Amino acid sequence: MFSSLNIFRIVALLEGISYILLLFIATPIKYLLNDPQYVKMLGMPHGILFVAYVALAILFKKQFSWTNKQLAIVLLASIIPFGTFYIDRKYLNLAK
Repeated sequence: MFSSLNIFRIVALLEGISYILLLFIATPIKYLLNDPQYVKMLGMPHGILFVAYVALAILFKKQFSWTNKQLAIVLLASIIPFGTFYIDRKYLNLAK
């Protein structure tokens, strides 16, 4: 079944994808074509995934023995495009 690590990895992947879609597709469509429907459609799921990612990262700090600096990097990655993909490769792949 799904371990808690796999759930965190899935949330990180979905959060990263939703952020990229929101930032590079929905927002340009909103401002260039004056059509905000895609931002409205992607905004709420991305927000939920973002909150879940942050909450899971804080919960996993102790389990993975992350320092405060490592936790800060994991949290900062959630606001950088493609950042969650880096975290998955650098911090979550090794945790198996």
